[in-house]
Parts: sequence; C-alpha cells; structure tokens
Amino acid sequence: MTHRATTRRRQLGAMMRKLRARKGLTLEEAGRLVGVSKATVSRYETQAGPVKWLVVDALCREYGATTAEREAIVSLAKDAKQQGWWSSFGDSIPESMNLLLTLEDEAVQESHFSCVYVPGLLQTRAYSTALQRANEVPLTPAEIERLVDIRMKRQEILTRAEPLKLWAILDESVIRRVVGSRRDMKEQLERLLEANESPHITLQILPFSKGAHAAALGSFVIIGGTEQALDVVYVDFHTGSLFLEKEEELKRYRLAFEYLRAQALDMEASSALIHRASKEL
Repeated sequence: MTHRATTRRRQLGAMMRKLRARKGLTLEEAGRLVGVSKATVSRYETQAGPVKWLVVDALCREYGATTAEREAIVSLAKDAKQQGWWSSFGDSIPESMNLLLTLEDEAVQESHFSCVYVPGLLQTRAYSTALQRANEVPLTPAEIERLVDIRMKRQEILTRAEPLKLWAILDESVIRRVVGSRRDMKEQLERLLEANESPHITLQILPFSKGAHAAALGSFVIIGGTEQALDVVYVDFHTGSLFLEKEEELKRYRLAFEYLRAQALDMEASSALIHRASKEL
C-alpha cells in the first residue's frame, strides 16, 4: 500500500471510530444497522484494507454525522488510493509526517502555538536548514536538503487556490532565539512580518511581559477540517509526535489556544515587536 493510502486510511479509520463512539454504538450494533459484519466495521476503523464509500456513507448517516462531516469522510474514502505529492520522497518521510501531510492536505484551517521555533509553514529555507543541522543525530548534506525540500513544498498549502487559514501564536523566545546566522534570522523575521500582512494568516506574539501563561502543554497544532468534530491535535515532541482526537483532548487544547490568543499581542503590536527584534540583530 502506498504512503498516501496508508495515511488516508489511518485518518479515515480515526474519523469512523470517533463518530461511532459519539453515537455510543458497538461494532456489532453499527454493522447490523447497515447490513455488514462486525469484522467489516472493525476493518473500516483500522489502517488496513480497502473500503467501499457507499458503506462509509451509510455508516455516517446511522452515526448521525452532519452533512459536512459525511461529505468530508466520504470524499476521503473515495480518494483513499490517491497519492499525495510527498509520496515522491519515498521512505525519507516517517509515518508521523505522512499523516501530518495528509491531514494538512484536507485541512481548511490550522491553529499553531510555538514556544521554541518558528512553525514549519512559516520557516525560510535558511532557517529550516539551520534547524536540521542542529539535529542531535548528524545528517548528511543530502538528507538535510531533502528534509528542507519537503518543508518548503509543504508551505504551498498557504498559496493554493483556496489557501489554508493559519493562526499562529509564537512565544517571544521564538523571535529572540537566533537560529543560523544573524542574517538568516533577520530574513526569517522579515518572513514573519510579510506573513502577517497576508489576508489568510494571523500572527500574534506572546510577550515575556505576560509571565506565566497557558503554555504548559508545549507547542501544538490544531488541524481543522470543514467540521470542528473532525479536528485533530498534533503535538511534536523531541522524541516523537502524537495525534490527539478524543473530544476531551480537543477541548483542552482549544481552551489553551483561546487563553493564549487572549494573552498575546494583537497583530499590529506583534509586528512591531518582530520589527524591533529584527533591528536589534
């Protein structure tokens, strides 16, 4: 199975599990409602095996999914065999990144909080290269270039026909930490200023002056689809990454983002602080 199919099937399975759990049905009960076996419903909720979109559609209707939820999930089922642009990079992309790229390909909006580095979607090539060079596991120049190429290609979701709506909140330490040379960092700050002028990007800085804040969760991304119920939280740790989809988890991260948004500077003041940090380099 291709990487694209694997990741889309994983996303599809997660959505189907979430809808069934929300309805409070067992696998056997769900299968009986649409005339399929318990094993079939279970298979549809895993990463393995093909799916029939008509069965997915029927299950969504029995689960009480909204029209937008059902259409998004059926579309995912119909396209399960399609390959994304990242499939050309082969085994150099870990499974967690495959899933992230698949989720982003379907997303309409993302909410980022970064407390260490500039979010990948807003990084310059020089900044991204410097980060890869700082990896504790030494990478060859070719490996670094390949990873940076993937990140730069990923940013195209911000310039597609219907661009992703991005809301990013950066801790002030992100714009103060010099990654690469001072020239590289100055270029990165200019990129942030440019991004904040975009009609589909909102950028806020959480200043040191706010003291303690709701960032105990660390850096995270809320990846949003056409329906809030289909949201997924992506948390990138030093040793790996997590995808969270349970309603209580989503509620916690949404609340944290709302607190951070309220505490952060507005867009104009944020741009002024970035400009000041750039002048001090």
